[in-house]
Amino acid sequence: MRATRHTFRQIALAASIFAAIASQHAMADDASKITIMVGGITKLIYLPARLTEELGYFKDEGLDVELLSQPAGVDAENELLAGAVQGVVGFYDHTIDLQTKGKEVKAIAVLGQVPGEVEMVSTKAADTIHSMGDVKGKTLGVTGLGSSTSFLTQYLAGQHGVQTSDYTMLPVGADATFIAAIKQGRIDAGMTTEPTVSALEKTGEAKVLVDMRTVDGTKAALGGTYPAASLYVQAAWADSHKAEAAKLAHAFARTMQFIHTHSADEIAAKMPADYQKDKTLYVSALKASLPMYTPDGKMPADGPATVLKVLSAFNPSVKGKHVDLAKTYTNDFVSAK
Repeated sequence: MRATRHTFRQIALAASIFAAIASQHAMADDASKITIMVGGITKLIYLPARLTEELGYFKDEGLDVELLSQPAGVDAENELLAGAVQGVVGFYDHTIDLQTKGKEVKAIAVLGQVPGEVEMVSTKAADTIHSMGDVKGKTLGVTGLGSSTSFLTQYLAGQHGVQTSDYTMLPVGADATFIAAIKQGRIDAGMTTEPTVSALEKTGEAKVLVDMRTVDGTKAALGGTYPAASLYVQAAWADSHKAEAAKLAHAFARTMQFIHTHSADEIAAKMPADYQKDKTLYVSALKASLPMYTPDGKMPADGPATVLKVLSAFNPSVKGKHVDLAKTYTNDFVSAK
């Protein structure tokens, strides 16, 4: 009887040890996973995120990466600050805005040298809106209040002497919800990206008012290159996870090289089928978007200063504040290998 009890105790002890080890392994697995929030994963401006996954570059680097989608960049930013995700694929301008609020966030890979954003005007309002100087009294769509689209909308209108109080900004998200807002007449114009731009042009429901898909178009609108889509993380995370940060940056850099050495058709073939409900439209939109991507994941030399100029023009959080641009991005991780 005593031997039997002893055996039971040994079995129970072994079971508890096994459970503890299994729990530790589960915790280790969770700790090793890197979760990245994308500010609208189907947008072509953020295509490098899903493309990197589809090409297997995260796995090549030995990374376990989970991609999540949040239509508005400002919401993705909040997820990062809350510690719910380790990185965000969103607009670089958030790093500047956050620094003025005491939050140290930096871009470790830059995916877009220009915004890739387009101000579209509804054909119903096209007779009265010929430029951003005509938006007084109008309702303008943005992905979210405080998002990069709202920053750019205010700047473009301000360049024509139109104050923020002269029009209404309505958060309408992206993709289908943006198209619905145009169709329903809830917005007169709005800022969106591909493939939504091409979809609206195809149906004739909206026209291009300001085009920032190319370097020339962006320089005409904003006065310089405007680095936008990027992978940004909390500076403290980058400092304490240098190996992971370098692997992430390298994976994205490989993707940028792939984009610049392959055609729109070849790139589209790597993307999920559900991203391409109209494949011809998708490829056409992607072809129009190719000029916006960086070739190597590095920050354009004149980019940060242009972004700071735009934000300083109207954003009360940034206007008149000292910003150390060197702390808002780094090329070190992209160059680490």
